[in-house]
Amino acid sequence: MDKMRMESVNITDKNIENIEKMFPNCITETVDADGKPKKAINFDILRQMLSEDLAEGDEKYEFTWVGKKASIVEANKPIRKTLRPCKEESVNWDTTENLYIEGDNLEVLKLLQESYLGKVKMIYIDPPYNTGNDFIYNDDFKINTEEYVEESGEYDDKGNRMFRNTDYNGRFHSDWCSMIYSRLLVARNLLNNEGVILINIDENEIINLQKICMEIFGEKNDLGTIVWDKRNPKGDSKGISSQHEYIVVYAKNKALLTEKCKIQRPKKNAFFMINKAKQLFNKINNAYSLEDANQEFKIWLQKQNTLSGGERAYNNIDDCGRLFQAVSMSWPNKKKAPDDYFVPIVHPVTKKYCPVPERGWRNPSSTMKKLMDDGLIVFGKDETIQPRRKYLLDENLYENISSLLYYGGSDTELLLNMNIPFDTPKVVDICQEHIASFTNEGDIVLDFFSGSATTAHAVMQLNAENGGYRKFIMVQLPETTDENSEAYKVGYKNICEIGKERIRRAGKKIIEENRDKEGIENLDIGFRVLKLDESNMTDVYYSPDEYSQDLLARLESNVKPDRNDLDLLFSCLLEWGLPLSLPYSSEKIEGYTIHNYNNGDLISCFEENIPDSVIKEIAKKQPLRAVFRDSSFVNSPSKINVGEIFKLLAPDTRVKVI
Repeated sequence: MDKMRMESVNITDKNIENIEKMFPNCITETVDADGKPKKAINFDILRQMLSEDLAEGDEKYEFTWVGKKASIVEANKPIRKTLRPCKEESVNWDTTENLYIEGDNLEVLKLLQESYLGKVKMIYIDPPYNTGNDFIYNDDFKINTEEYVEESGEYDDKGNRMFRNTDYNGRFHSDWCSMIYSRLLVARNLLNNEGVILINIDENEIINLQKICMEIFGEKNDLGTIVWDKRNPKGDSKGISSQHEYIVVYAKNKALLTEKCKIQRPKKNAFFMINKAKQLFNKINNAYSLEDANQEFKIWLQKQNTLSGGERAYNNIDDCGRLFQAVSMSWPNKKKAPDDYFVPIVHPVTKKYCPVPERGWRNPSSTMKKLMDDGLIVFGKDETIQPRRKYLLDENLYENISSLLYYGGSDTELLLNMNIPFDTPKVVDICQEHIASFTNEGDIVLDFFSGSATTAHAVMQLNAENGGYRKFIMVQLPETTDENSEAYKVGYKNICEIGKERIRRAGKKIIEENRDKEGIENLDIGFRVLKLDESNMTDVYYSPDEYSQDLLARLESNVKPDRNDLDLLFSCLLEWGLPLSLPYSSEKIEGYTIHNYNNGDLISCFEENIPDSVIKEIAKKQPLRAVFRDSSFVNSPSKINVGEIFKLLAPDTRVKVI
């Protein structure tokens, strides 16, 4: 229920409303004294609207909003944070190459800049839609991070790093634009040169999102926008009822992507149809002919409601049991074909020439002969019928991605059957289809609005079906669940708990459903859990000049007391730009714990007072990188001596201390 205003009408606001009725193109957005968005007048446009002459002032093509410059600053600003490993919540920690990261996605993306720079093939996100009721990330672009933490706190009393986009500012676009702009700026760096990003959105921000993507990725890298017909019009609409959403698709480098990728999707029902055709073909005997099989197959096709027109075209079974459609072999251009394209072909039964198309065949005589030899030309009952080309379905399993997507289903029931309550999840099948279209075996797929982890589910499902080993990185803010929600009632206190449990259950389900498939035991259904946290280092590490000498002497360590070796190791991986999913091992040398990451990519020891004998054993392993703590050495001469040991035994090793 709305509250009483208990104050007089704001005349300025009323005037702006009146101007908006007459000149809606003159309305823009700004912020009030408290930093809250409000409507304002673009007086330059209004002046032009009321003038018959060209108003003074420079014109330029641009797209801007309140907070845009600040969002760029925020995207470029370094942070003093880290990702802390959480083995107890992970699955197959030692062997998995998948990651699940909890934390604010902008900060996580910044931390991944070195380790995954140019390594991600596909980003697939479903950000908040700005409907007036969803959540928007609470980025503050008006004051710096320290001021924001001190004055308002990064989290609310329930631990949320977000604010609800209420009716007060629900239709303002600036907050949303700033939120998505900064994240896309940083995320673009992670895409490789053949990478692609897909973004789900609805009508509320589609226009702004397209402009933002055009600015960040470049107009020439626009791959198109998919209109997703959900077959269910919104019932609360006061205008035209939308029953569709959008998937905006951009490439990092369209020219390079299209050169190496056909950008096609598998025909959804191809194997379903091929298997039916084989079943009927195997029935052929003295009493059941090929003609009978074709007739039964056509009747079966008519009863299938899920087939597209393109799939229905494959309506014939040949004498080898293959499913095909017969297409014209006529020259497709208006101009007449060369003479070699008019060579007639002989009917195999009547031994007479078949009619040549008016403008010639589609292929030269050598190709026509090969098609004939391969049994890929379909003849009529006699030479009077023009032959056609046989297109086999099993050789044309892929089709171009259409700008129209018809799918009215939901995965809500799928999740309920897994005991995972979650509102409006992405659809696994659609997600899987797009991952299959744009990625290859071994590619990395990133989703930094992970939600219920549909993208992770889709990656595992696709790998199970085609034997691939794509890897996923999920990033999700641990937003608390509503106490009245079903998720909360069954024990999920935040969205990350939902996402992690979904991956666990989906992995087991996929293994169970494919238990007879060769190699299924090697399917990676695990994930390493990492959690965003403040730096492992104390304040003195960053600003020793601010501490007096006697105070420094009393400080036992520049590492926070609640951090362990694994925390320090992963912070080193981030700084040195190593992937966070590689294997590592630990061993004892003279009682000191040595961590070996990816067989010598990095070797670390964070013990106190490491003797030279241990340093020499580490150097003999010839690691690419070695890292120790400052306190690993008794004094400066000891530290200098370590450098000399590596110069002698491992001159190519880069050595650092924390």
